[in-house]
Amino acid sequence: MSDSTPTQLRFPPSAGFTVRADFDGGAMSSDFGAMLLRGVDHQVGLINRLTAAIKDQRHPSYIDHDLADLLAQRIYQIGCGYHDGNDCNSLRHDPLFKLAINRKPVEVSEALASAPTLSRLENAVTARDIYRIAQAFVEQFIASYASTPAIIVLDMDHSEDQTHGQQEFSFYNHHYRSHCYLPLFLFEGLSGKFITAVLRPGKRPKGAENAMIIKRVVKLLRQHWPETHIVLRGDGHFSNPELMQLALDDPHTDFIFGLTGNQVLKRLASPHLENTRKLHETRCHNALLFDRERPQSTRTYHELDYAAGTWPQSFRTILKAEIMDLGENPRFVVTSLTNTTPTILYKDLYCARGQDENYIKMMKNDLASDRTSDHSFLANHLRLFFSCAAYVLHQVIRTELLANTELATAQPSTIITKLFKIAVRVVQYKDRIKLQLPSCYPFKSILHNITELLYCAKPPPALNQTC
Repeated sequence: MSDSTPTQLRFPPSAGFTVRADFDGGAMSSDFGAMLLRGVDHQVGLINRLTAAIKDQRHPSYIDHDLADLLAQRIYQIGCGYHDGNDCNSLRHDPLFKLAINRKPVEVSEALASAPTLSRLENAVTARDIYRIAQAFVEQFIASYASTPAIIVLDMDHSEDQTHGQQEFSFYNHHYRSHCYLPLFLFEGLSGKFITAVLRPGKRPKGAENAMIIKRVVKLLRQHWPETHIVLRGDGHFSNPELMQLALDDPHTDFIFGLTGNQVLKRLASPHLENTRKLHETRCHNALLFDRERPQSTRTYHELDYAAGTWPQSFRTILKAEIMDLGENPRFVVTSLTNTTPTILYKDLYCARGQDENYIKMMKNDLASDRTSDHSFLANHLRLFFSCAAYVLHQVIRTELLANTELATAQPSTIITKLFKIAVRVVQYKDRIKLQLPSCYPFKSILHNITELLYCAKPPPALNQTC
């Protein structure tokens, strides 16, 4: 059935009325969120920064859609929950997405790009373009600070990105038991801000590869913040000599990494585990004696005299000696930090890296960073960057515009459901456009505050960093 064929939806009678529905509402949209993303983007300058990183090799005579418009269209649509490139075909006439891209909302001739056009963009980027985009994200992160931070925590983590076809550089990874990519994500651990990402083949990276990537990021950060204290933080995959040496070479850089257990570490941890076991038994006995709830586990924290032969020098090794009902659970951490207790190092500093995994879940589950189904590796890398850009915009909305509201800690999927998916009637006059929203919308006050900050009032300092 074509779009021009009249279609009527039938419903059972209600309140004494017959109920019918049709599709002649005119210029209407269900995605008011496109306007919010546009407002945030214009404040932080993300799309302009990404556009400048890509060399547009198209012939000017055949261009109907500017590069900035193509990037904005794809990123805004992902930010509103439309993850598939084919969604561009059905959304290219949506009045609010057209308005967000600075096009007349009700003019048929002002349609946005189709899915094939976006696909050609994905497959046209070069390795140099991808490298410059990765740099642009780091520069966007730097520009998000109104003043030089005293300290930042550079959280690094890999994440499985399953592949299901003949994608380039898709390898079988025995740890995940799947064919996959293994992208590296970098976030700032104190704020949740995205720094950059690198799409990688599915094989486990070596220390030299990790160090090469982090070194370039740190070098770019140092050009703007020469004395900011940078703490590199990651799990056991990153406790390698190359990254340790990278931290040693910079007087304002430290690291704290997880450490994989071995026979030597287990032997050193044995007496501490035995003492913790006795403490756990005592706590369980006291709980039974005084009719209290039995503790599920007991943890103590210690510093071990250990240094691997491959390390450039000796570092502090921290042990978490944990006894649970199911048995021993020792965990180890290695760090160059010297002025903090083992308990604080492990509980407050190292364990906080778990929040990094939540950021990656937002990126994957809500913004589809793992929608890497193109054959070309570079095209898939650009798709990853589309989702990263959508995360940047969502993170600004959550932390700057929704601060002190009930949605201050909301995930992107919740923001999309409650703030973005609003029915809107678009009325275009000769000299103005009017957006009519539902009278009974439950988040009127929050939406009013957001639009005032974006378009009327002076924005927060973190929003006004476009240089």
